[in-house]
Amino acid sequence: MTKILVAEDERDIRDLIGFTLRFAGFDVVTVADGAEAVQAAPQEMPDMILMDVRMPRMTGYEACTHIKADPQLSHIPVVFLSAKGQDSEIRTGFDAGASEYLLKPFAPDELVQRVKSLLTQFGK
Repeated sequence: MTKILVAEDERDIRDLIGFTLRFAGFDVVTVADGAEAVQAAPQEMPDMILMDVRMPRMTGYEACTHIKADPQLSHIPVVFLSAKGQDSEIRTGFDAGASEYLLKPFAPDELVQRVKSLLTQFGK
């Protein structure tokens, strides 16, 4: 089963994303911040990581940089989820190693479609 790690500090959003992806047939692991994502990634070895940008302790950008620096994890696509859609923020996300940048809010079915499309694109 395809495993997705979700890092989102807002519990309601984290729960909604987790529920939506589980309902679509994915194995989902959720964490509350970037530091937890960095810890969970080598243990869980997900097929994809969905990560909020602005989180306590460690931002999504910082977590992505750590994950992409690890040779064991660098192949895992990281998708940022953010309400901030300024060009500079998007560019920062891609510079940190992100594969995609999705703007909040999004409909649950849109999220599932984008995840499936990206997994196909990355051969997962």
